[in-house]
Amino acid sequence: MLVLLILPILALVYVCWHVWCLLPLGWVWKTLLMGCMTGTFLLLPVSIMRFTDRMPMPLAIWVYEVGTSGIIVLLYLFMVFALLDLGRLVHLVPKDFLYNNVWTAGGILLLMLCLFVYGNINYQHKQCVDLQPVNNEKISKPVKLVLMSDLHIGYHNRRNELRRWVDMVNAENPDLVLIAGDIIDGSMRPLMEERMSEEFRRLKAPIYACMGNHEYYAGVSLAQQFYRDAGICLLQDSCVVTGDLCIIGRDDRTNRHRASLGKLMKQADRTKYCILLEHQPYHLEQAEHEKIDFQFSGHTHYGQVWPISFFTKKLYECAYGSYQRGDTRYYVSSGMGIWGGKYRIGTHSEYIVAIIEP
Repeated sequence: MLVLLILPILALVYVCWHVWCLLPLGWVWKTLLMGCMTGTFLLLPVSIMRFTDRMPMPLAIWVYEVGTSGIIVLLYLFMVFALLDLGRLVHLVPKDFLYNNVWTAGGILLLMLCLFVYGNINYQHKQCVDLQPVNNEKISKPVKLVLMSDLHIGYHNRRNELRRWVDMVNAENPDLVLIAGDIIDGSMRPLMEERMSEEFRRLKAPIYACMGNHEYYAGVSLAQQFYRDAGICLLQDSCVVTGDLCIIGRDDRTNRHRASLGKLMKQADRTKYCILLEHQPYHLEQAEHEKIDFQFSGHTHYGQVWPISFFTKKLYECAYGSYQRGDTRYYVSSGMGIWGGKYRIGTHSEYIVAIIEP
């Protein structure tokens, strides 16, 4: 945890030093700019520690979006300056390119603007992923599912955005909607003030969901009440049979006392097509061992932006997409929404349509 705190601070110092050297401005203007950059960085812990709940809503939204976007901008500025420094070491970039150079500063500014405008447009575009039809002898008639994870509704994904997502799902005419956790971003305040539960009530199919780690950040009892208000059937270490499906919802691993999957499967009807909703895709071998037909997970966001997606590939057995172990199929979603700044660079936001056929 200490490393996660120190690394961004070192990156901020590195970027600020480069910006100070690069800009052909007086020390007063440079000092003001350094103060703005540092202040933007400090808005991130303000958001994470939920001081935004005490602010007027417009200010809270601004603080959240600026603070969480700032850390992504910092990442890319760090990479740009690191690449330029590497170029200097191998004598491809002249020294004066990084000192009092308005052309370099303008080029970097234009690059960042283009990159983040693209990232936001890419985030707003939600891809519909069609899974290949699944054939199974336990199914008597076709069942159409819409699968989602990581909506992260809150200060940044507000009711207007949620309304658009609900319309997308309704347009698919699913029989069931399954959500693999992190419906809530962290604070319940924007959900309650904007009465977002009413939007879920507009979905034309039954909704089943499991808990994610962000539901724990918001508060379990408050999250449970929101699910009830929204008409969402919360499966928290429990299962339900609907038609030819047995849907198992496992509690998030944030709860260290959650039931083991083996114990949970003793409640399940194994004569049905078994779908496991588990937010975090760790220990995929457990679903294979329990002979679950399909596991749906989220949590990874596929890193949200490159190159973080590279590290998620190393961290998880399956960080994104379709996967198979034995007779068990898996899908790990990059998420419908997002945590923090609304940028998708090298990844995309999605919902999944799956048809299970006899």
